[in-house]
Order: sequence, then C-alpha cells, then structure tokens
Amino acid sequence: MQQRVPRRSFLRVGGAAVATLALPFSLIFSRKAPTRAAGRFGPLAPDPAGILDLPAGFTYRILERAGADMDDGYRVPGRPDGMGCFPGPDGTVILLRNHENGPADTSIGPYKPGQRAPAEAYDPAGMGGVTRLVLDATTFERRSSNLVLAGTHRNCAGGPSPWGWLTCEENVDARHGYVFVCPATASRVAPPQRLTGYGRFFHEAAVVEPATNIAYLTEDRADGCFYRFKPADPAAPFQGKLQALCVVGARGVDTSDWSLGDRREIAWVDVDDPDPRDDTVRKQARARGAAVFRRGEGICLAQGAVYFCATTGGPAGAGQVFQVVPRGDGGTLEVLAHATDRDALDMPDNITVAPWGELFLVEDGPLGNLVRVLTVDGQVFDFAHNARSLGELAG
Repeated sequence: MQQRVPRRSFLRVGGAAVATLALPFSLIFSRKAPTRAAGRFGPLAPDPAGILDLPAGFTYRILERAGADMDDGYRVPGRPDGMGCFPGPDGTVILLRNHENGPADTSIGPYKPGQRAPAEAYDPAGMGGVTRLVLDATTFERRSSNLVLAGTHRNCAGGPSPWGWLTCEENVDARHGYVFVCPATASRVAPPQRLTGYGRFFHEAAVVEPATNIAYLTEDRADGCFYRFKPADPAAPFQGKLQALCVVGARGVDTSDWSLGDRREIAWVDVDDPDPRDDTVRKQARARGAAVFRRGEGICLAQGAVYFCATTGGPAGAGQVFQVVPRGDGGTLEVLAHATDRDALDMPDNITVAPWGELFLVEDGPLGNLVRVLTVDGQVFDFAHNARSLGELAG
C-alpha cells in the first residue's frame, strides 16, 4: 500500500492494476475523521488558463468541448457526468460519457437547431443520453466521437459492467427512471436496452460484481435506500430480484447520524414491484425495514467490497463514505469516512479507487469543487480543482 507511482505516469495506470490491491479497505483504513493534508503530490498550482488546477508535474488536455460537432453529425451535449473507460480495437481506448440534461435543456442537448431525434431515441423529448469518445491509447489523441444512447433524462453517475456502460436516469417522469446498458462498440446511436429489473427510481450510480453479476445501486434522494439486483442465475444476469439493504436489529434506521467507524450486520429485503407507475420503490423498501441514506451518489468496487457516497449525510451534512462487505445474503455496512469540516471534504459524489488503494472522491458542493484523495490513514488531500466554475467535476 506504500507503492509510489511516478507523477507523470499517474494518470496512465491501467485499470488492470486494480488487482494489485493487497487487502480490503476494511483492514487498512484508519477510523478517524478526514483531515486535510498536503498530499503526496504537493499543493495545487494555479492554472494560467483558469480551467483546472493540478499539482506540479501534472497536465491536462481538453479532448472535446460541449457544442462541438461529433463525427455522426450530432453535437457534444453539455453537463457531462459519470464516465467509463473500455479497451478498444486497434490501439484505442473508448470513453462512454453520461450527460445530465433534462428535457428542457434543448440548448445543450445533442441536437443542432432543426435536427430531429433519431428513430432509436428512447423518448424524442429527452435531451440526456450517452456519448462515445474514441482515443488513441498511446497518445490520447481524439479519433472519433458519436451519440450512443438518445432520449433519456438526466443521466448521472452510472458505472461499468461486463456488458458495457450502465447509465442511470435521475428522473422519474413517465417512462423514465431506469438503468440502460450501452455497448462500448456502438459507433452510432444504438437501440435503448432498458434494465427494468434494476428498478424505476431516482438512480445515481451502479456497479456490478463480475463473479456473481450482482448489481449494486444508489438512489439520489434525501430519504433514499441502497439496493442490489440479485440474478436468480448469474448466466441470466437481468432476471432476478431487486432488494434493499437493511440493518439487522435496526429497522428503518437513518444512517446519516452514524459515528465514524460504526459497523453493523446487514440483510436484504425484496422490493415487490421494482417498476411501479409512481415513485414508490424506496417507500416499498422502507416499509420492509430498509435503511435510509442521505442522497446516495457514486459507487465503486474493490477486492469484493463496495464503496459509495451519501453526499448530504454525516454530522455536517457534507457527506459520508460507506463500505459494504457482502457475504451471501448478509454482510456488513460501515462508515468509512464522514465530513466534519467542509474545507477537508464537501459533498463527495463520484468515487473510484486508485490502483494503489486510495479512494478518489469528486465533490459536488456549492462552494467550489475539487477532486480529493482519501488516504488509508484518514487524511484527505487535493488532487484537482475546478478553476473555471462552481460546477461539479465528474468522470
């Protein structure tokens, strides 16, 4: 866990390196409130262009801008959110990007003035969706980009899966509120592949455990729940049960006031109607004793443990980081970190794990947003700062 990665190669460490993690975080993370530290990479240097502040030795490259033309004739939509990286053919990598546009966001949607939605659009009025950006794997030069999923609403964090990119709708308008799977190979708009079994609710993020094909799902509601979709047979990954997490011996507990390091045994309760007409999934779950999380956000998986953020939980209402260690139909839930000082951590949203075992957290707060790193000893340091605007960083 003390492995040092050269600064200039830091952003190029491949995803396969995640397998080098030695121990689950539950065995190595310090149980104390995050404190702000200088960090291994040093302080952030102001960007002369006023876009992205980074530590000395790091650089960034703008790959595309919202409103630019894509290769299929559509334009790059605004409000990018979650993003996944996939290996591509012929020395390429493929980025699939969510766009958190609502139906009123026509000025930053994928269509130019006078351009109609494609026949494959899930809903012609939807301005959200997923775009695909193909890069040279060595030089990171842009090769092409195109629209993959059209006609959805407010595509948020999402997550990777064995079948492609999972994109999540944070919207429950009629016929919306679903997870869709998008193939990384789609070089044009693809027919929508809706995963109805994953539930209809205010989705935020998803991650799939590849050995079992169990999907874990967050809900961006102040009274939301944490879910899993458990296939009856891993070979038929979209046929099964939607379930919600409950804490053994604490029916309907609100986790927002838990103390740092609190660890409880968990179980799972079925959601009888995962595709209701009204927004009732969390109400069904809570009626069966499911735990409440304050705005579930990003999620990631490492060494068999699941990590996710509750962006308004904790003593300051500025965020918690939870760890779930599944064991069959049980397991444990623990508060890994929470914000007591907004200068150290403020409303974490997207989350991922570095190859050497530290958690990277992206903020979505009101005061200016950073990419923060949570170290194994409970310290937080800054890795990047959005110098351009108060908007969230995502990816």
